[in-house]
Amino acid sequence: MTGPITVSLHEKVRQEIMRRVMENKYKVEQPLPPIAALAEEFGVSVITIKRALRDLQPTGILRTVPGLGIFVRERRRFIRDLDFCVISSGVFQRSRHRPPIQITSVTREIIRDPAFKEFDAPTGTMLCIRKHILAEEKPIIFDTSYLPLSLNDKVVDEFGDKLVSDALRDQGTRFRNTRLLVDAAPASEAAQQAFGIPNGYPTLRRLYKLTTVDPSFSVFGIAESPFDRLAYSVELGNRGSRERP
Repeated sequence: MTGPITVSLHEKVRQEIMRRVMENKYKVEQPLPPIAALAEEFGVSVITIKRALRDLQPTGILRTVPGLGIFVRERRRFIRDLDFCVISSGVFQRSRHRPPIQITSVTREIIRDPAFKEFDAPTGTMLCIRKHILAEEKPIIFDTSYLPLSLNDKVVDEFGDKLVSDALRDQGTRFRNTRLLVDAAPASEAAQQAFGIPNGYPTLRRLYKLTTVDPSFSVFGIAESPFDRLAYSVELGNRGSRERP
């Protein structure tokens, strides 16, 4: 026989703070009570309160502002489906408008993420395009695309304000197949900087491989978003679905 499950003090405090946040007793963008005040209220040590708050940090519901305190983070989720970029705060709607894009770098790199082994990605140097995809002027996706070095400068210039697939289509590239792998993983170093999130912060990732009619030309990429900021919607019909990374 097993005995009753015991819950530690810091876990009880963590659960209660979480409940207050979810029930809006701790308001969004307002600071929590000081740690000393929470310790007195809960009848526990300051160390217990600090541990409970530390355990809540990776969940994304709190954020620390040095010198000001700990705040409840605004919780908004944006929906992006496979045919359109769907941007909303609480109201889900489809839009045919291209999402705002900010290109951050164009470099030459090799693909280092081991997850791309699923796609038999090449091991040589490729053209690497990094960009933000925005919603309501905030980055919701950090996208890294890898393309052949043979790509001409005219197409590369198009990446400044277009999705990779759109820019290539506009230049006459024909796609034959799309493969996707959606998983969860800690944010890459580049994504940490893009979103201002700490090391180890969980992200929703979408890895993709776009195969063109040219057997020697494929596009590989990974789109990252903090786990609490983005969701993907998939609708399958007789015509299938199109992916627009």
